Amino acid sequence: MAETVRATIADVAERAGVSIATVSRAMNGRYGVAATTLARVQQVVAELGYETSLAASSMRSRQTNVIGILVADIEPFSAELLKGIAVAARDSDYELLVYAAGQRHEAGWERRSLSRLGDTLTDGIILVTPSLTEVQVEQPLVAVDPHVGDSAIPTVDAQNEEGAVAITEHLLSLGHRRIGFLAGRPDLESARGREAGYRSALAAAGIEFDPELVRVGDFTEAGAAGPALELLTLADRPTAIFAANDLSAIQTMRTAAELGLRVPADVSVAGFDNIPESALADPPITTVDQSIQAQGREAVRLLVELIELGDHAPAAASHITLPTRLVVRRSCDRPGGTAR
Repeated sequence: MAETVRATIADVAERAGVSIATVSRAMNGRYGVAATTLARVQQVVAELGYETSLAASSMRSRQTNVIGILVADIEPFSAELLKGIAVAARDSDYELLVYAAGQRHEAGWERRSLSRLGDTLTDGIILVTPSLTEVQVEQPLVAVDPHVGDSAIPTVDAQNEEGAVAITEHLLSLGHRRIGFLAGRPDLESARGREAGYRSALAAAGIEFDPELVRVGDFTEAGAAGPALELLTLADRPTAIFAANDLSAIQTMRTAAELGLRVPADVSVAGFDNIPESALADPPITTVDQSIQAQGREAVRLLVELIELGDHAPAAASHITLPTRLVVRRSCDRPGGTAR
């Protein structure tokens, strides 16, 4: 006879049509749960026989109902991510505590910062672009856009390689064959994926990779200035430049203007991220939407699930990858085309 599968808090939430956090609040007597919702949750708990699991989860101590968000710095990517996190937190009944380390480029900054968001303050932490594969803390963690590949930390990211393929193919479809690439930081997994997509699309089109057309930035406007200048002043200048993020694309357009080059009449420029600044640029930038706010919402959903499941959380790390989408705007045209 097959062993009966014990119901989880996620099963209760799904059957009752509420969030995992609402189930937890209802069963632990916390405020803010409507009487009708409480009655529905209690009915589902009885139907599924969830009492035994509930007893285990109710043993958790020092519960704060606060999620910590640890970022190296507040910049456009993390700001958009925080918007999505805030929306999801409102629905999850958790409050947020945001801590910016102010050490964007220092490897291992998380170790110095995690102790300040210890489990006396938070029930779990979202790490934004962490540089570590392993961290020693007792509370649940979720990483967004990690610096490195394999990790035991549950992760949320986007289809970076697929997005880069799409935008490079778009430039190829316009007739560009000499496409420059302004890469991101090599320690970021997302940057590696975007370069891999650029190379893959060129290879599929029968175009040999030319290292002369690649320069490395650091995903910042200041860091992109020198590399963009080098690409735009090559003797055989590229007709298009794919910058690995929108901030680098914005700086590339600024550098082009300083050189007297028109975008897109003299050079097409494309980015990646679809931060609000990309739509406000002149001209608006063709880019890849990587669902930054959706990554924030998904990170909260995953973290809350891990918090509420407690000892029943799966041992294996989860890896959630969200789709990307090409966003065509006016910064790209055919080689030698006129600005529209």
